[in-house]
Amino acid sequence: MIIRNALIHDAIHQEPYQGDILIKDGKLVSVGGEAAGDEEVLDASGLHAYPGFVDAHSHIGLDGYGGPTGGTYDFNEMNDICCPQLRGLDSYNAMDECIPMALEEGVTTVCAGPGSANVLGGTFFAVKLYGNSVDDALINPSVAMKCAFGENPKSCYSGKCDSARMTTAAKLRQMLFEARDYMLRKEAAGDDITKQPKFDMKMEALIPVLKREIPLKAHAHRADDILTAIRIAKEFDLKLTLEHCTEGHLIVDQLKRANVPVAIGPTMISFAKPELMNKSWTTPGILAEAGIQVSIISDAPGTPQEYLCLCAGQAVKAGMDPFQALQAITINPARHIGIEDRVGSLEAGKDADIVLTDGDPLISDTKVKYVIVDGKILVEK
Repeated sequence: MIIRNALIHDAIHQEPYQGDILIKDGKLVSVGGEAAGDEEVLDASGLHAYPGFVDAHSHIGLDGYGGPTGGTYDFNEMNDICCPQLRGLDSYNAMDECIPMALEEGVTTVCAGPGSANVLGGTFFAVKLYGNSVDDALINPSVAMKCAFGENPKSCYSGKCDSARMTTAAKLRQMLFEARDYMLRKEAAGDDITKQPKFDMKMEALIPVLKREIPLKAHAHRADDILTAIRIAKEFDLKLTLEHCTEGHLIVDQLKRANVPVAIGPTMISFAKPELMNKSWTTPGILAEAGIQVSIISDAPGTPQEYLCLCAGQAVKAGMDPFQALQAITINPARHIGIEDRVGSLEAGKDADIVLTDGDPLISDTKVKYVIVDGKILVEK
């Protein structure tokens, strides 16, 4: 396919440019200039071309809303406060009614996984929003290990095993210490099965975290919770991403020193609990201006997945630079979840995930005209 004469917003260069996009075998071959060939032509005159939008933190497919299969609550295990062995992948319903709704508005890739009821909740995965099988649309089955601080693990297990923030931190440390000991014993034993520790699924799940193969994906709203997540990651020399980061604008200097990516949201919700009282649409812009890598997230269904662009638009309304806001729903979330080699920008060699609109998608009256995923037109209006 050749997309002719689009105004291209590639999420890498600040200024858009007019040109063609050549697609072969589901990949971007060239972006910009004039493409030659006898491929099928899509005339995009008067339209804007964007990368497929990416959400770095969602529960779509695990916690639906509406419809006959919605609201199944498959995103939190409520009987074990530390369950790193769980895989969000195994709860994902590819036929969730929310998925085509999101695709209709240009969201083509999400990082989805467990909720925040537990100190350790299991792994997130990256998936394209199409098809009837997670296996067919999967990009990466294990993107990050979810952990949570603050009110959620406290409230879910209050009176049982977690009633204070220091308890949450101690439980996370204990699991990391145990996993490190398990890993070292396993490595020392080598191939001698008689010397290896007894198989432990929880410990096995944490080895990729300790080896820095995947980050801790830390749910943290309040400033002190954010700093606790940073502190523990430093203690164990772990990769870290900060999820929600609601009070990030109150600790800008500390976040700059920590040099970790942040995913901000959901902001389009009510003040449902005390730790959200300082949430603000200004937060993404303040942190991006400080040089911190910012993604804007829906936390769907906290905010419906199809409203991802509207969230970025609200950040612009509150003062965020429009190009930084575009990057916050394209290339930055792709980097946040480690799949920037596949999605997040319009560059040769990447997946041909393209959204064609009649205007700026961060403005509410803009209409999505085409959504192309892996070189195939999935939405045409």
